[in-house]
Amino acid sequence: MVDLKKWLGLAAILTFSLSLAGVSLAQEVAPVAEEGLEEVVVTAQKKEQDLRDVPVSVATLSDEKLDIITSGGQDIRLLSSRVPSLHVESSFGRTLPRFYIRGLGNTDFDLNASQPVSLVYDGVVLENPILKGYPIFDMERVEVLRGPQGTLFGRNTPAGIVKFESRKPTFDTEGYGRFSYGVYNTMQFEGAVGGSISDGLLATRASFLYQGRSDYVDNTYTNEEDALGGYTDFAGRLQLLLTPSENFSANLNLHMRDLDGTARLFQANIVESGSNEIRDGFNRDEIAVDGANEQTVTEMGGVLTMDYDMGDLTLTSITGYESGEIYSRGDIDGGWGADFFDPGNPDVSGPGIIPFPSESADGIPALTQITEELRLASNYDGPLNFQTGLFFFDEDLEIDSFNYDTLTEGRPQNGYAHQTQKTSAWAAFGTLEYRFSEEFKASGGLRYSDETKDFMAERTMSPIGGGALAPINMSRDSDFVSWDVNGLYSMSPDMNLYGRVSQGFRAPSFQGRVLFGDEVTVGETEKILSYEIGTKTNLGRKARANVSFFYFTMEDQQLTAVGGETNFTRLMNAEQTDGAGFEAEVEWLPSSQIYMTFGASYNKTEIKDPNLYVAPGGAAGLTVLDPEKEGDPSLVSIDGNSLPNAPEWIFNATLRASMPAGNSGELFLFTDWAYRSEVSFFLYESAEFMQDGLIEGGLRVGYTTYDRVWEFAAFGRNITDNLSLTGGIDFNNLTGYVNEPRTFGMEIRRSF
Repeated sequence: MVDLKKWLGLAAILTFSLSLAGVSLAQEVAPVAEEGLEEVVVTAQKKEQDLRDVPVSVATLSDEKLDIITSGGQDIRLLSSRVPSLHVESSFGRTLPRFYIRGLGNTDFDLNASQPVSLVYDGVVLENPILKGYPIFDMERVEVLRGPQGTLFGRNTPAGIVKFESRKPTFDTEGYGRFSYGVYNTMQFEGAVGGSISDGLLATRASFLYQGRSDYVDNTYTNEEDALGGYTDFAGRLQLLLTPSENFSANLNLHMRDLDGTARLFQANIVESGSNEIRDGFNRDEIAVDGANEQTVTEMGGVLTMDYDMGDLTLTSITGYESGEIYSRGDIDGGWGADFFDPGNPDVSGPGIIPFPSESADGIPALTQITEELRLASNYDGPLNFQTGLFFFDEDLEIDSFNYDTLTEGRPQNGYAHQTQKTSAWAAFGTLEYRFSEEFKASGGLRYSDETKDFMAERTMSPIGGGALAPINMSRDSDFVSWDVNGLYSMSPDMNLYGRVSQGFRAPSFQGRVLFGDEVTVGETEKILSYEIGTKTNLGRKARANVSFFYFTMEDQQLTAVGGETNFTRLMNAEQTDGAGFEAEVEWLPSSQIYMTFGASYNKTEIKDPNLYVAPGGAAGLTVLDPEKEGDPSLVSIDGNSLPNAPEWIFNATLRASMPAGNSGELFLFTDWAYRSEVSFFLYESAEFMQDGLIEGGLRVGYTTYDRVWEFAAFGRNITDNLSLTGGIDFNNLTGYVNEPRTFGMEIRRSF
């Protein structure tokens, strides 16, 4: 790994040097004076189509917008609220992101947590949460497909898909280099170079990303300045495109990631009891902890995509291999000392009351994932077309959980648990599309899925005196038939109306964090039935609007009761969960020098199960708002609650304005804003563990040449320095964590 990182680093420096030197004549690009919006091409149905012709609620983020919002070293969480109905959060920092679409997600922080949102990167579904944190760089586009997508994509997609497409090799020599520097010594160094190796036969593209930040958070307990908060994150991708004939192509994609830095910083008693107001005097640049903090992640993988065009038919094979390792350790209580030494004495613990110390770590020493998709698609000129295929998935996973005695010199390990899981799955799928007339087409899809999971959990050392726990072995075999039916009607050349009914599922999941408990819990198969209608409209050549309305009902939804008084996480199934809402997206080009976008979504979710109770947290000062179970005050009812981390409202907007600056370039301004409304962090509701709303804005101003060869810019992220709670830990004290601080800096970009 070290050698690979070194060579990729040398390639990165060479790429940027070549781009600055201009080893190739820059391709001329027309000035920004187009009289209309460009067509939006998506692959939501595994073929390139105009967005208006796809009967699915799809949102896209273009390469230009991605370049702008990634300024300042942001990780994949930057996608949160950037499109309607999408929320992203993490309690691990720059890895293990948790995605939510239309309110559906999974709050579980376990390294084996199953998520209802699939992430597909260059055609390969990334199942384990650590793989989903792979950085965003050198992208063609990002697509967000909302609603069940199981008949064509992934394994278990009841909520939707976030789909990444990296830029592919071409036979034209091209590339770019991008360097930025900002506060906290934040650096981002990104680039790519590609072109022909053998004309018409072999092409390549090498791309890389380096993000780094110095430690900037002071530990006031140890009196160490700039002790935490830094990271180095390096990722690289090498692609080789082989085209031995006009009808066959093969693209090999090799990629890696190496992250070393600070894990999530937890802050003790971050809010005042009885409210969710951040305590007076809080400073995100300071923390007072007596535990260790570190995080390392390594990933390596490869994808081989082959296409064989047989005229009326195209055969596609996508073979993927992914591997990863992680170790993440943190001070979970977010403070120092322990109140049990002398209850009520502020000199023995802080900030505030720390009932007991908690320092733990989770790791994946070994993860391998192998996938294969074989797909046959028709290209008939007639009204009938189809896609059919087979999908195979195999995963081997090992997880270690550690606990440490913070109050003993050297912080010795005093707890250890181990999990293993092997998953084997296969599926057969197919869709038929028939165009009844020039105005109307309909399609339907079926997918049969079969999955087997073999799970084991054991504990050799208990941090709470529970002793060893003999291995617990569990297995689940499941199969399911998912389907969808949709239709699209062209009401006019500029307006399409669509409707869609779809059913999806998620296979059984295990929760085996037995470090603090003796039980392995299971979430049985969940099923969703979703209804959706929408319009996709061009409002002349300078504006377009897409609107969708949806309703879904979910049976046996898998829910995760995280934390609680015993810090033991459990899986459970809710009898029913309902959701309804809408998404709207507008683009407007009032002139060649002004471009605007606006997005909005409303998502209302409700748990409907009068017999479902959970144990609320045991944090000192916690104010639980849900009714207690009659006869058992240790449990509360969550019937009628909304889902956790499911904001009802999301808004986003962007504005790009420019003005000529001489004959060769322009001055520009780009600003982007994203807002999400109130969220609750847990299944139960409390006064403390919720956040009223979060709004963050970005600004970028600079100069670019008309041919887009050179760009110089100043940027700022979270420019208002908004401070908001983004998550909590409920078993010890009122522990929480906050959003990223304001950053600003300068950037230079050279394309060729």
